Amino acid sequence: MKDRSNIEQPVAVEFKRFNDEFAASLRSETTRLQSAIDQILKASGKHVRPLLVLLAAKACGGVTENTINSAVFLELLHTATLIHDDVIDETKQRRGVPSLNAIFDNRVSVLVGDYVLSSALIRSIQTGNLKIIGIVSGLGRDLSEGEIKQLETAEESIIDEACYMQVIRKKTAMLLSACAEIGAISANASDEMVKKCRDFGEYLGYSFQIKDDIFDYFKEANIGKPTGNDIREGKVTLPLLYALRTAKQTEEVERYLRIIKEKDFSTENIEELIAFAKANGGIEYAEKRMFEFRDKAVEVLLTLPESDARDSLLQLADYIIERKK
Repeated sequence: MKDRSNIEQPVAVEFKRFNDEFAASLRSETTRLQSAIDQILKASGKHVRPLLVLLAAKACGGVTENTINSAVFLELLHTATLIHDDVIDETKQRRGVPSLNAIFDNRVSVLVGDYVLSSALIRSIQTGNLKIIGIVSGLGRDLSEGEIKQLETAEESIIDEACYMQVIRKKTAMLLSACAEIGAISANASDEMVKKCRDFGEYLGYSFQIKDDIFDYFKEANIGKPTGNDIREGKVTLPLLYALRTAKQTEEVERYLRIIKEKDFSTENIEELIAFAKANGGIEYAEKRMFEFRDKAVEVLLTLPESDARDSLLQLADYIIERKK
């Protein structure tokens, strides 16, 4: 697996500044809100998205003040969506620690999410760049549409790979696409370079989400949520979609389709669905698609000028599909 510190090396100074400013941007004199913020910072992940912003900018000319601002507000926006997602999905853990709605309640969690989102918008305005602000505005809509599409797909038990791809495009691919694109814009890159970064980020986002979905089929995955959690929420992801689509139509397959339609997600039924997906090539197919998107991302990236930052972006593409959580 690629060493994370090596990936960060070209922007190590800038990444430290991002971390400092991200923490500083989340401060409140309200006791309960600050307590929630402390929990957010404690549960904070590896900050892949701001790292993508910084590396894209570096690969396109150099990190600017707008790059730092962009890295901060994009991570704030991502954080706000995670808080709201946990409320919607009734998730009680994130990255192995209790979620906000598990510690407080849904009312506080929604308000904290709104506070973080507002902080992101304030920070985006500080860039003074209407193109960046326009991308962020569109991104907010995409993320919301992705979540609603996912809810609709789960509630109506839609077994369709095209719908699945639409969901992960809105939910994940467009966010990583925006990170790379805004990074390039903040470095005053040419329109051609900006487009290349946008495409790179989108392909990277697809591979990122497919990797996340594969985790759900393995107990040993140390990701802070129980195995089969997606299925339990009615989310039929790529491994199971493939197995259901390609397996012979037997009574067993009909029973599994009925379980999904009736949302009879007992522990035993979830284990059966996971075993069925594995036995019918679902994991292999999902990994194949994940590698295809990674390869497309790399193909685009190799058209950028050689640099340490470009090398780190290549490593990041591998890191995303090799990570253990």
